[in-house]
Amino acid sequence: MRPGRKRREAEAAAQSRPARPAGAGANRGRRPESRMETRASSDAVAGRNSVVEALRAKIPAKELLIAERAEIDERMTEALRLAKNQDLVIKEVPRGALDGVTGTTTHQGIALIIKPFGYKDFAAMLSAAKSPGLIIGLDGVTDPHNLGAIVRSAAAFGADGVVIPERRNAAMTGSAWKSSAGAAARLPISQVTNLVRSIEDAKKAGYFVVGLDADGDQSLPGFTLAEEPVYLIVGSEGKGISRLAREKCDLILSIPMQSDVESLNASVATAISLYWISEKRALAAE
Repeated sequence: MRPGRKRREAEAAAQSRPARPAGAGANRGRRPESRMETRASSDAVAGRNSVVEALRAKIPAKELLIAERAEIDERMTEALRLAKNQDLVIKEVPRGALDGVTGTTTHQGIALIIKPFGYKDFAAMLSAAKSPGLIIGLDGVTDPHNLGAIVRSAAAFGADGVVIPERRNAAMTGSAWKSSAGAAARLPISQVTNLVRSIEDAKKAGYFVVGLDADGDQSLPGFTLAEEPVYLIVGSEGKGISRLAREKCDLILSIPMQSDVESLNASVATAISLYWISEKRALAAE
């Protein structure tokens, strides 16, 4: 067979193969650029009831995403109405894109994208605190609902702010904001790179650092400090306060309980402690 004929047959065979998508293989091994299409957003509230509740609470949001050909029921209609009243951008997107941004396929065709939370500088929080100051630091509280509940209690009992570490701790996402019942809009919240360093800075500012742990050195009813500024450190329900943070505390308090109860939820323990401190301060002010 002549070379020219072989070449023509090879070209014809190549043309008969299925076309390869444009750019196929070019991005092999690379992460896709579109955040919406490839990974879940920690700032997304998904589900029709959850989105409606978040919009009712007026959680600061950027946009409302609706899946293409999603069924429009009463909850969807209310979500659209609330979003329009709040001048939010409303986008219709493919269902796959909604899967990616929420990290689930059970989003019910709707998601609310929350704005990044505006954290306060820790030094500014210390400077703005009333006298005597009361600040809560969280150490390993990973449940956003616990975080939101703690923020709510902190606001209710007149605390000056809540401090959370950047790592191994829940952040102020939509779930935490919703659990705070709007208190996150009124209470300063600081996110620090190192909780232990924030303890050291608070001590320099004159704060008495109190750790809250089941194995405390002193029972809460024996805590009578009322005139000193307090930095209350709360650990996780399971692990408690980390070793480094515990070593920096001036005192470790425990809440007396029945022997058959191992520990309290972090938000419940915080609320009890804040109530006790506020009562002692109210008595001292009389």
